[in-house]
Amino acid sequence: MKNVVVVGSQWGDEGKGKIVDWLSSHADVVIRFQGGHNAGHTLVIDGVTYKLRLLPSGIVRKNKISIIGNGVVIDPWALLDEIKEINSKGVNVDEKNLIISEAANLILPFHREMDEIREDAAGNFKIGTTRRGIGPAYEDKVGRRSIRVMDLASKENLNKRLDNVLAHHNAIRKGLKKKIYEKGVLIEELLKIAPKILKFSQPVWKKIDEFKQKNKKILFEGAQGILLDVDHGTYPFVTSSNTVASSAATGTGCGPNSINYVLGITKAYTTRVGEGPFPTELKDEVGEELGTRGKEFGTVTSRKRRCGWFDGVLVRQTIKISGIDGIALTKLDVLDELDKIKICVAYEINGKKIDYLPAAVDDQLKVKPIYKTYDGWKSSTVGIKNFDELPKNAKIYIQDLEKFIETKISSISTSPEREDTILIQDPFKN
Repeated sequence: MKNVVVVGSQWGDEGKGKIVDWLSSHADVVIRFQGGHNAGHTLVIDGVTYKLRLLPSGIVRKNKISIIGNGVVIDPWALLDEIKEINSKGVNVDEKNLIISEAANLILPFHREMDEIREDAAGNFKIGTTRRGIGPAYEDKVGRRSIRVMDLASKENLNKRLDNVLAHHNAIRKGLKKKIYEKGVLIEELLKIAPKILKFSQPVWKKIDEFKQKNKKILFEGAQGILLDVDHGTYPFVTSSNTVASSAATGTGCGPNSINYVLGITKAYTTRVGEGPFPTELKDEVGEELGTRGKEFGTVTSRKRRCGWFDGVLVRQTIKISGIDGIALTKLDVLDELDKIKICVAYEINGKKIDYLPAAVDDQLKVKPIYKTYDGWKSSTVGIKNFDELPKNAKIYIQDLEKFIETKISSISTSPEREDTILIQDPFKN
């Protein structure tokens, strides 16, 4: 049995929901290992749409165990609202099918406020965050002043921890001429919801070890994309966690030898939400067409996504950084009506040709894409389930793309419907 990690190989929004849904139906355990409720996965099962933000994708399936790992930052109120929403659609969530790491860090109201305060004060230098408090919560985690799930068990301990973290936040708030945050109401609200959160709390590292001993198939579910990784992405226009595959180990409490296969979800073109470099961005009618046909609006924020050609240089780079074994190519059908289709195969900067995205943001903004152009196939690929049935030009595009990124394409998605997939390689078996 193999354990599979799913990551986005671009800037997120690659269509992970559909792929993770299919994989979760084959897994025994599904684990979220990083991020917060700023990332969303949309699943459609038996005609019912589920928009998940914190809950792992396995939660909507019977006889699956879902885990929120220590690498995730949790807004406890948002989580309880999500559980309530899922319950209203006929999905039961209890201690038997949901486990939360006792070491997971909490997003609290002052984190959301700090996110908004700083983003508003940044002016032209804003990052483009979702303003949900994820960044400030991760900062407190690294600063060793965070409130964790386990802290909800003791009023005395919670009181001390809040004093510590608010001393930091209120110093910044005073400097920005904002009202200081009082803990009185907050501590009572936390104690009120504490039993609802703590009943799911367990040492996740121990549970994973038990599952491994029983030969359970584990799916590690990432959020966002590798290009938003705080170390390897387009810094500073990134998220606040590590989104690469190796983060699955640290974000759950298992060794890297627990990971047997890394699947990179990869869109057949490129999109990005928020600010930051985007070498292949199309600010023309083609970009608009991609956005319209691909319904490119965020699951969580509904923000319009920027669209551009497939960037082979970036995907090849993220594949190497994250150790991706195979990619699931999504939204191929969005390209069906285009006359010409392009793949970025190199960059030019200051008159010099390069084959990677440099780390400095100034250089990232300067690079110009060098394209290889393909004839479009001008026919529908929607619903095709066999590679041989694809139009000739679509096969040429896919085969060249696969050769350039130097990684096997394991599946191709030909519509949002789960069954409309060309399966070439099963990650759990190969």
